[in-house]
Amino acid sequence: QLRLVESGGGLVQHGGSLRLSCTASDVTLDEYAIGWFRQAPGKEREGVSCISSGGGSTFTADSVKGRFTISRDNAKNTEYLRMNSLKPEDTGVYYCAAEYLSGCPRRIQMATFDYWGQGTQVTVSS
Repeated sequence: QLRLVESGGGLVQHGGSLRLSCTASDVTLDEYAIGWFRQAPGKEREGVSCISSGGGSTFTADSVKGRFTISRDNAKNTEYLRMNSLKPEDTGVYYCAAEYLSGCPRRIQMATFDYWGQGTQVTVSS
């Protein structure tokens, strides 16, 4: 069973930056498509960004395009979500998810991914 662990969340001021990490043991994450999702209180979980297995393609939602960047470090077996110019509406729990040998659909949906982390809280103060 693939176990994903997110880290890097925290409290940051409007306009600040954070970098989230997603790691896993005993698997090669480059073999998985990785999606980042977020869920604000009282709202549905939203797909934010995705990188395909092999890293050949990425996709980022319009709501964060130009501010968030997904990347992969194969040497560290770690996925990252770099978040710049953070806004209060970016507040929520951020999750990484994985799907074996998959691409990234244009619309990042929960149903694409079989494996999920526990999430990390991001709070952006105004």
